[in-house]
Amino acid sequence: MIRVDRVALRGLKGRGHHGVFPKEREEGQTFIVDLVLGLDTRPAAEDDDLTRTVHYGVVAEEVVAVVEGEPVNLIETLAERIARTCLKTDAVQEVEVTVHKPDAPITVPFDDVTVTITRSRV
Repeated sequence: MIRVDRVALRGLKGRGHHGVFPKEREEGQTFIVDLVLGLDTRPAAEDDDLTRTVHYGVVAEEVVAVVEGEPVNLIETLAERIARTCLKTDAVQEVEVTVHKPDAPITVPFDDVTVTITRSRV
């Protein structure tokens, strides 16, 4: 197991049209994403240099663009796309992605539906 430092982004929000039902595709809904990025922060800390770490503001924008982009049926697929986007950043060695779908079309009272995946370069 690789030991890495963690940078977390919680509660990224975007409006997407993901889902298997026509109403979800037509009307869209809010999706919330939590990220835990695994990387070695020592090089950046040594030089106090943003270019040697992850620019989490850029990652946040890229992830919300995925959420607001091309619709998919499953939040599992959405989570996979988000993970791939995060791993394109050179410094990021692994990522944990949680996609929340708080307005999922469920007929009983509930708080949230989530899918969490972990992906790495190794």
